[in-house]
Amino acid sequence: MAEIFEVIMIVSFGFSWPFNVVRSYRARTTKGKSLSFLLLIMFGYVAGIISKFLNAEYMLHISERWYVLFFYVLNLVMVTADFVLYFRNKRLDKLAEKNK
Repeated sequence: MAEIFEVIMIVSFGFSWPFNVVRSYRARTTKGKSLSFLLLIMFGYVAGIISKFLNAEYMLHISERWYVLFFYVLNLVMVTADFVLYFRNKRLDKLAEKNK
């Protein structure tokens, strides 16, 4: 039952990331973005993934509970995409400033 609530939490967080990635892509700027926030979120997802691998009970039943780990990894992929876009947008910000 606890894992169901964990999945609900992860999925709830996960719904926001695709929108955030699209917004970052379209915005073409780092204004309003926080690199430290992205790094902290990425660290949290990595810690969650590691915790699953270190949890003997979870690993014993991973074939039945794979979906929990799947959502952690999916969210990490989305945050990583936003992280990459941050640096693209930072470069675009510098180009825009240079062209002023």
